Amino acid sequence: MASSQEENTEPQPVRREIKTQFPVARIKRLMQSDEDIGKVAQATPVVVAKALELFMIQLVDESCKRARAKQVKRVSLAHLYQAVMEEEKFDFLREVMEKYQPTISEPKKRKSESS
Repeated sequence: MASSQEENTEPQPVRREIKTQFPVARIKRLMQSDEDIGKVAQATPVVVAKALELFMIQLVDESCKRARAKQVKRVSLAHLYQAVMEEEKFDFLREVMEKYQPTISEPKKRKSESS
């Protein structure tokens, strides 16, 4: 009899506890700096900070997927650019990312390889 672990051969993504917190006081100050926004409820900056955290997790996860697909260990601007341009949920960032379109070049050779 095969165990359930043997049947599931698909690799599971590594999930780590996210300890990043965005500064709530700074978010509140930033919100209040807008003349159109009056008083800000106490819970509002906390919710905005959590939403920002979840957004960043999605953006970084999508960028990491592109890096893994190319079998590299470091996420670059090219991976971030690709994630924004390919994912519909990030379409509001496309205009901003077009300013930072990465130039994809050949990796630099090490001194030992060029000799």
